[in-house]
Amino acid sequence: MPDTPPPSADHLTWLEEQRRRLAALLRHAQRPGGGFGWLTDDGQIDPSRGVEVWITARMTHVAALAVLEDDTAYAEVVDHGVATFAPGGLLHDPEHGGWYTSVRADGSPDVDDKRAYEHAFVVLAASSASAARRPGADDLLDAALQTFEQRFWSESEGLALDVWDRSWTVLEDYRGVNANMHSLEALLAAWDVTRDPRWLSHALRITERVVHGFARHEHYRLPEHFDAGWRPRHQYNRDLPADPFRPFGVTPGHLLEWSRLALQLRRALGAEAPAWLLDDARSLFDVAVHEGWHADGQEGFVYTTDFEGRPVVRDRLHWVVTEAIAAARTLHLATGDPTYAAWYDRWWQHARDHFVDPADGSWRHELTPDLTPSSTVWRGRPDVYHAYQACLSGALGEITSFAGALREGGLR
Repeated sequence: MPDTPPPSADHLTWLEEQRRRLAALLRHAQRPGGGFGWLTDDGQIDPSRGVEVWITARMTHVAALAVLEDDTAYAEVVDHGVATFAPGGLLHDPEHGGWYTSVRADGSPDVDDKRAYEHAFVVLAASSASAARRPGADDLLDAALQTFEQRFWSESEGLALDVWDRSWTVLEDYRGVNANMHSLEALLAAWDVTRDPRWLSHALRITERVVHGFARHEHYRLPEHFDAGWRPRHQYNRDLPADPFRPFGVTPGHLLEWSRLALQLRRALGAEAPAWLLDDARSLFDVAVHEGWHADGQEGFVYTTDFEGRPVVRDRLHWVVTEAIAAARTLHLATGDPTYAAWYDRWWQHARDHFVDPADGSWRHELTPDLTPSSTVWRGRPDVYHAYQACLSGALGEITSFAGALREGGLR
């Protein structure tokens, strides 16, 4: 590991305060009947939205990270999330197993298909809760990993499948790398907690196919969407370019996220890590910055570009700059190159100036190109996961997973 200077004491203090303010929002989102709700701009639960797996899992994960930071006040919040996924819990399917995508307030399924994206977050939440030694977390992690392995993992393809119907009988012909990216993150956390070599092997296979395969083949303008044979669908959702989960074109924020995760995998593999992990992480970062940052002459990252690098959806999303911050930090730790430290500082200033809301601790989720509030892609502020992890990245050294690093006492 290169010898990189630690962040300033003032910066670490500010990051800690930001994490406290973000964690406080977990209680605002906690629902008495189970799960966590979608928060509006004023920090209230949006009654028009169901209880969604991805939000509940992310909130549970963040609460577990807060506990691992030695804030035991959030232990009950973690337990609330774990109970929501356990047998008999609000989101668990008692008939077919796995977890509904979303349920209504009365507990009936709102969206009852089974998605790799959401199930990956259950693995992540369970891994973090297990690291925090919360009751029921180990059983949940075992169940979540078994479901992932049996239902989503394709051993022949080295990738995760995407969407099943409720009964696990009909598989959508769509394949996507977003679900695989979050599967990679979850598998790294699961390996960090269990040390089961299967999960590290799966993580490497996903990264080799997506990063060293699909992305490198397209000069690191990674396609997001594929058919059942893993052939790119470059025109997918061209008429819905601002879709929050399946947008048309290239997503610079995901290039940054893949860059960070490739380096987390590299750390897990240690001396056995292939050299391409660092090379490809740098290339993904370079393309994201060159074609995403200030791409239209305005400050900030565009949400998407086409496959020639031209901006498509120009709104600025909070999660993109958080992933830029985390990727810059991770690359700086891996290489010692001060260029990445300079980007880290610049993007934190951008986030503090435009996304961090000093009134309630939340982050504005979306801005127009001229940096005024927008809701083209997202309504409200449902997510603290990206911002919380960005605020952790500067306070940790090289990591395999956030939960694993905190469990080992890695916080500065």
